[in-house]
Amino acid sequence: MTGIAQVSKDAELTGRIFNIQKYSIYDGDGIRTLIFFKGCNLQCDWCANPEGLSSKFQVMFSQDKCVACGKCAQVCPAGVHMMSTGADGKAVHKINRTVDCIGCRKCEEVCMGDALDVMGKDVTVSELMEIIMQDYDFYMSSGGGVTLGGGELSLQADFATALLTECKKQMINTAIETQGTTSLESYQKLATCTDLFLFDIKQIDTDQHRQLLGIGNEGVKRNLEYLVDIGANIVIRMPLIRGYNDSYDSITGAFSYVMELAKRGNIQRIDVLPYHQFGKTKYDKLDMIYPITQDLGYSDEELEQLSAFFTQFDFDIRLVRH
Repeated sequence: MTGIAQVSKDAELTGRIFNIQKYSIYDGDGIRTLIFFKGCNLQCDWCANPEGLSSKFQVMFSQDKCVACGKCAQVCPAGVHMMSTGADGKAVHKINRTVDCIGCRKCEEVCMGDALDVMGKDVTVSELMEIIMQDYDFYMSSGGGVTLGGGELSLQADFATALLTECKKQMINTAIETQGTTSLESYQKLATCTDLFLFDIKQIDTDQHRQLLGIGNEGVKRNLEYLVDIGANIVIRMPLIRGYNDSYDSITGAFSYVMELAKRGNIQRIDVLPYHQFGKTKYDKLDMIYPITQDLGYSDEELEQLSAFFTQFDFDIRLVRH
């Protein structure tokens, strides 16, 4: 199925995204289209999508692919691309991070080495629905649908709500991935059109949450408890980062809070996601410093011990291995 039914007056609402991933099987049930919203109000050290942190357009530059042809510098109207001469007399391309990319994508179009990717694209609801509906049959046959992530999609709540509402009109299952720190009003809007909330708990202690992320977790608890009390379907996601939130008290405190909260509503399970470095190379391409200097990953033996530890709790707790 490739066409879509007539959409509402909100079809021309515009939002900013940075990626669309088709055939995802890890972000809700079945085969899904995952749409990444650009912009986040947190700066987690372990973030695997640094290109989603800023709401601005950004150029991701792969130095190893660059042939230093200089075409990008010739066509860029904002002065983002600069050419100079290296010590060996050869041309060198650099990104000027002191000016803002305007997202025209002219550099992408002329790049001879496929070394440039402009992160950020402004799209309408109707444009995204055209893409979403290309895989409609897969959603229906697999019990899948559409998942919105980021970045933090609730910072663009009106656009996200309009998009999910159009999905629901087409009987497409909807899910969102959220860290829960934005306004209650955003979640009240999203709750009208979201079938599943994949909701983060990064640190249960509010003082430690503030130390890690710059804000307490009062808003996280408020928004989660609101969703529980209105009967929303929820899966809790807990990133597990060595030295950050993997102490006994942090883990058991979070489990106890969720298990008590589940008595009031439909929290389906807890997914624990151990630290990985999958996004590390993106930081270099954005001229950003990866905040974590050591490999904080867990060995297979440690993961087995964690899995065994989780079995003592009378709740569905899953260790999600990458």
